[in-house]
Amino acid sequence: MGIFPIVMLPVLVWAQQLTVKGRITGAGSGEALPGVTVRVKGTTGGAVSTPDGIYSLLLKQPDATLVFTFTGYTTQEVAVNGRNVINVVLQTGNKDLDEVVVVGYGTQQKANVAGSITSVKTADLKQTPISNVVQGLQGRVAGVQITQNSAAPGGNISMRIRGVNSINGTSEPLYVVDGVQLSNSGGVNDLSALSIINPGDIESVAVLKDASSTAIYGARGANGVVLITTKRGKPGKTTVSYDGYYGVQRTTKRMKMLNASEFAALENEVFKSKVYDDPASLGGGVNWQDLIFRDAPMQNHQVTASGGNEKTQFAMAANYFDQQGVVISSGFKRYSFRLNFDHRISNLAKVGASILTSYVVNNTVPTGSSSIDGGAVSQSILGAAMAAPPTLQPYTKDGTVWPFGDQMNSRYREAVNPLGMAMILNRDQINRTLGNLYAEITPLKGLTYRANFNPVLSASLNDYYSPRAIIASGDLAAGGGSAKKVNGRNVVLLHESILTYETRFSKEHYLKATGVFATQSNLANSNTIEASKFPNDATLNEALQLATERNVSSSRSKDRLDSYMGRINYSFRDKYLLDLIARVDGSTKFGANNKYGFFPAAAVAWRASEEPFVKNWEAVSNLKFRFSYGLTGNAGAIDAYKSLSLQGTSGQYYFNHGPVTGIRPTGIANKDLKWERSVQANFGVDLGLWRDRVNVTADIYQKKTDDLLFVRSLPASSGYGEITGNFASMENKGVELAIDAIVLDGPLRWSVAGNISVNRNKLTGLAGGLTEYAVSNYQVMQVGKPLGLFKTYVFDGIYQTGETVLDGSGSRIGGVKVRDLNNDKIISAADQTIVGDANPSFTYGFSTNLSYKQFDFSAFFSGIQGNKVYNLVRYSFENPLGSRNLYAALVDRWSPTNPSNEYASGFQGGRLPLTDRFMEDGSFLRCKNITLGYRLPKMKSLSGARVYVSANNLFTITNYTGFDPEVNTFGNSNKQIGVDNLVYPTARSFLVGVQVSL
Repeated sequence: MGIFPIVMLPVLVWAQQLTVKGRITGAGSGEALPGVTVRVKGTTGGAVSTPDGIYSLLLKQPDATLVFTFTGYTTQEVAVNGRNVINVVLQTGNKDLDEVVVVGYGTQQKANVAGSITSVKTADLKQTPISNVVQGLQGRVAGVQITQNSAAPGGNISMRIRGVNSINGTSEPLYVVDGVQLSNSGGVNDLSALSIINPGDIESVAVLKDASSTAIYGARGANGVVLITTKRGKPGKTTVSYDGYYGVQRTTKRMKMLNASEFAALENEVFKSKVYDDPASLGGGVNWQDLIFRDAPMQNHQVTASGGNEKTQFAMAANYFDQQGVVISSGFKRYSFRLNFDHRISNLAKVGASILTSYVVNNTVPTGSSSIDGGAVSQSILGAAMAAPPTLQPYTKDGTVWPFGDQMNSRYREAVNPLGMAMILNRDQINRTLGNLYAEITPLKGLTYRANFNPVLSASLNDYYSPRAIIASGDLAAGGGSAKKVNGRNVVLLHESILTYETRFSKEHYLKATGVFATQSNLANSNTIEASKFPNDATLNEALQLATERNVSSSRSKDRLDSYMGRINYSFRDKYLLDLIARVDGSTKFGANNKYGFFPAAAVAWRASEEPFVKNWEAVSNLKFRFSYGLTGNAGAIDAYKSLSLQGTSGQYYFNHGPVTGIRPTGIANKDLKWERSVQANFGVDLGLWRDRVNVTADIYQKKTDDLLFVRSLPASSGYGEITGNFASMENKGVELAIDAIVLDGPLRWSVAGNISVNRNKLTGLAGGLTEYAVSNYQVMQVGKPLGLFKTYVFDGIYQTGETVLDGSGSRIGGVKVRDLNNDKIISAADQTIVGDANPSFTYGFSTNLSYKQFDFSAFFSGIQGNKVYNLVRYSFENPLGSRNLYAALVDRWSPTNPSNEYASGFQGGRLPLTDRFMEDGSFLRCKNITLGYRLPKMKSLSGARVYVSANNLFTITNYTGFDPEVNTFGNSNKQIGVDNLVYPTARSFLVGVQVSL
């Protein structure tokens, strides 16, 4: 009998264990809630609900209490009382207040955030199929203007947070992906640095806008910070999911050009001879746009697995993305793999890693041009297709591309067959790995030390080859074929030591202190070999030794940044909040007299909704007032050796009958060179109504940027042409408003969201007392005015028969007339005036989401209002100078019998003046996405399945006459914005997708 209790003890313990399972749904909608955390009260153990809201938990005590928590819903406690099945309905709660948002070097409850931070969840990002995470932010964040500079697959995108903040430097924000810091910049044809990241891997994105939230990044925070967090594993059953779609893209617009008969008549008029004997007999001719544009497929496939237990969690994903371009020969492919791993060694120690590796292949075609008129037409495949004479033929009888110089006795030798441009190989292959390895210990209660080791390894290869086959036979004597290979290697190593102490005392005081030391090194190497004059095209650029002319160059740069940071978050009674932030940066980029910079900031907030008198207002669930002020910097505007005296090659010299490469000074030292700095003040209000069914966020800010980098001219006696220094200043100020609301919360659930932003930019100073600086032939900077001003002549019609042609106009009867603004009877630069501003009056976006039973529907719109675009495409194709096709409207050009006051008459080699005629309203409202989905009924082998159809860029409402109003030929330039010069056009796409979870 003494042994009996011992033998029966395991049985008794087992009998006490209990398996509880059930389904979790949301109040009102009745929909299953996936990802709900279920734990036993007083412990850290638990489970997570499946996509169908199902959970299962093994309890050691039948009288335990279960705690159900889920973002956006009120936490609920349920006593088990020996039950095996417990179904739970969670009530909608103050979702914004309970939400945890990512901030620099940590997280905070949104209720306790005193700065200006906007979070975007993965559900919003995935609403529109995208290749770049920045595309998913467009129109969703107040105060952020995103421009798709080129719609080419993998094309470059510019992002401006609260306006342009630099002149010669970058205005792009700092991107931080799981602690790894990235920068995005470049020209319109460059591959976006963020295109290597699979948007399907992203859990959330936080945009830090004011100084109190960005000062923690010091000399890199002036343009704002975008924090990207990827998905991590959670304790519970291992889940495997597949997410894929397939679709087709097509151009949204074609330009109407003269047909063959109309073009031939124009040629005869221009050259005053019978270039074509019978123009009327030629008919329509070749439509070159039909030959370069195509319906292009795109597809995306991702497999994800995640899970783990209380000690170890993992999440890994493999992705394949393939987007062919709507212009032939262009396309983008991405292969990526992500692994996130977290392991708790003990209650005191934790280790983990985030590794993202990708391989990208990008094939580009030449689009966009910095030249105007003839240069633009020959440098862009779009321009070549629009300008190509419809009387010529694309192919020879044997099917090869026929150079224009070999047709019609070489009459169109200077024109370019666009199909030949499509044969030019221009391929980038990029391998990049982002790593974040960490170890975390908690030696004392509330005290945590975390060490991050972040390597970024990148290797790239650019292959270029322009074949002999596209060159006219008469030009091959000078040598044909040109090639290039560029190998690049970049290594970024970052270490961060983060010490955090968090405590609550006297029940009324909360304190969180964060200290950081970081050191980062950047090493870049590149090797380039260029070659020309190949004997044939057999080897493309894989045997450069066959070329008779070769040139080799290489480069190497290195810089380092050491940083010391501190932040204190304090709250009293959870309603009076104070944040203090300071960072010191020391950089090898800065001049000898400015190696270190200090960047402080502070923020205060009052949660008025916690006051007793506000709690009596039944409609108000959240009311918070925020104010912040601080200093941030922009070290990204400084190249590695800009503060030093530089030397470079100066051509060939001959000594002892042999060539020797010379070296000469190329840059003057500036010991005072330093980061650009921005001082920003921000006042904001957060308002939640009716248990946060309606949420309003409003911000007013002013940002003054001093010590802007500017290139100042030097007298010739100095031996240098210019010097780069901190010679300018600028101001941005604006208002932001964002609203979201749950309109219906029953079986039919309907939510809406919208935002609007107003930003005003002003250049407040230039070096040497300058008040105006010419950026180009049509754009200037003026003190007291915003960047992006257009200055040209004013179009005044066409000179009619009998009118006097003013001196200096270079015009004629039948030619363009410009207005004599100063009435001196002479046309000169004094008659130019400001004709437009590329900055918008405001930007906005809005979305709506509906769900009913198994169906869901969403629509998303974005827009911009009041900006001007200078349409250089019209400048090229309204000029009847001969040997080039024109817009179809030029049929109505001036002639003695057709006194048009819009289009000039044909004139050989003529040029049009740059006037406000080409200044257009760039405002638009675009339907970015419409998606209709259906969740399949539950199947035995699947925990969830959904199919959907989606339309992207479905329509655009605009008065702009070009391919697309969302354009900037000069990429991420701050000075030349709002210019359209034959950039890759936007495509409309239709997709079918499926999402399956096991």
